Amino acid sequence: MPDAISATNNAAHGLTVGVATETFPGERRVALVPPSLAALKKTGATVLVQAGAGQAAGFVDAAYLQEGAEIVACREEVFARADVLLQVRTAGANADLFAADLPHLRAGQGLVGLCDPLGHPQLLQQVAERGVQCLALELLPRITRAQTMDVLSSQANLAGYKAVLLAAVQAPRVFPLLMTAAGTLTAAKVFVIGAGVAGLQAIATARRLGATVKAYDVRPAVKEEVQSLGAKFVELGVGGAGDAGGYARAMDEDFYRRQREALLPVVADSDVVITTAAVPGRKAPVLVTREMVERMLPGSVIIDLAAEQGGNCELTVPRQTVDVRGVTIVGCVNLPATIPFHASLTYSRNMTAFLQALVRNGQWNLDRNDELVSATLVTHEGQVVHPRVRELLATPSAEGRPPGSPG
Repeated sequence: MPDAISATNNAAHGLTVGVATETFPGERRVALVPPSLAALKKTGATVLVQAGAGQAAGFVDAAYLQEGAEIVACREEVFARADVLLQVRTAGANADLFAADLPHLRAGQGLVGLCDPLGHPQLLQQVAERGVQCLALELLPRITRAQTMDVLSSQANLAGYKAVLLAAVQAPRVFPLLMTAAGTLTAAKVFVIGAGVAGLQAIATARRLGATVKAYDVRPAVKEEVQSLGAKFVELGVGGAGDAGGYARAMDEDFYRRQREALLPVVADSDVVITTAAVPGRKAPVLVTREMVERMLPGSVIIDLAAEQGGNCELTVPRQTVDVRGVTIVGCVNLPATIPFHASLTYSRNMTAFLQALVRNGQWNLDRNDELVSATLVTHEGQVVHPRVRELLATPSAEGRPPGSPG
């Protein structure tokens, strides 16, 4: 028999899914949008939405009502009535404000969203103590079946796009090569560090705007993807590799020292540098040093997508735009929230696909032999059950790690 988990919902009324307004500062996304409700209803679930929860993303209450959701006035009612709560940033991904929600969670209740369990394992321990079944979407396995559920990729894709637009606004030069009556205007030189989903989209967007683009990644295997987008892959000759899941893995300090030495001339020669390098559950590696910034020409721009994890640039200040000797450094935090309509739409599609795999006939039955469940289930029956999070809790310095990268 499969090791299954059943929520506390009554079979007579089916599963009640709740969506509350996000509380993370500047968060404008919503976990579920009206177009997703039809698919959820087919699973037998009913949906509660806090009034105004989708407003900032462009989804009004009337649209939810039209699709069969019930609108409730306050957050507390959503938490009290929902069998499963859907959020964008919850638990560790909203560490400063989640404490206000914690007392409203109850035993047997489900919590699904970006939770940053590797960055804030102690907070997930508190969630476990409430008896909550917490599933962290950033832990979804890199398997074919989970592609439609991959919130990290869908949000990173939009972040990479927006990063280039921010750079174009901040830069004092145009991106494309222009032939004018006043002479030729040369194309901007863009350098993308990290060729994951965000980096590849940044490359594609910069190329569409007409820039000449170079890119580097610690994983040599992405070279062909970079070149297919019309960019030049920079080979530093320092080695490196990804982990089994396709993510970049942490390297030792000697590797990062050699990497920084090799990067210096490339960064110094760039008009725009976009950094996207992150390691799940770890502080972002510092790849752009003060010396590199000081070698860049005035008017150059650095867009640091890893700012929330400490930043890839030594001089990055999260949530701030700073000027260092004429070089503009933008410390991006939660960039997908600045494109809330499509970020919510894609997140909701991911969330709905995940729920469709786990809800049958209106019931929340989680089979722990299912790879989707075993990979994402962090807390169950008062315990932290995810192996990686348990290992972190056993480490004396478990708390205080920088948050993960929810998009």
